[in-house]
Amino acid sequence: MKAVFEMADKIKPFYDMIYKVVLFLCKLLLIIDIGITAMAVTGRYVSFIPDPAWSEEVVLTCMAYMAVLSAALAIRRNAHIRMTALDRYLPKKLISFLDMFADLAVMALGFVMIVVGWRYAQKLGSRGFYVSMPSVSRFWMYLPVPLAGVAMVIFEVETIVNQIKKIVLGEDSEK
Repeated sequence: MKAVFEMADKIKPFYDMIYKVVLFLCKLLLIIDIGITAMAVTGRYVSFIPDPAWSEEVVLTCMAYMAVLSAALAIRRNAHIRMTALDRYLPKKLISFLDMFADLAVMALGFVMIVVGWRYAQKLGSRGFYVSMPSVSRFWMYLPVPLAGVAMVIFEVETIVNQIKKIVLGEDSEK
């Protein structure tokens, strides 16, 4: 059994790379968001700086990407919202079971986000266009949901494997 976990540990650089890519994407989106918002707000008061009509829709789309992708990042860091007030009163095995159940539920949510989000992106996204940018499909507005679902599933697989490793080997596999 230990060999299985050693093999799983060899995949850690893959998870690290995915995490860094998603984190970089969130940082890039934040920079774009701040830049466009600053330009739009300044453009309202300074006549020679443009205030493009598309700025609000692009900023909202970037915020949608950042919101769901950063939630996926929180899964890997185990920083998502959870109830721990009663943990000191419950048996350790029950807490491990509840943590595993919660992670499986989040993974199921990730799969739902992939399937339903992709369906929405394809169907609703292909039918609509941004009001201020009629040549751009609303597909891009719906894409963050399945994209975050993929990231959530990837990070939940790692989390669940680490929990199983901790239970089976009795080790602390936290980062």
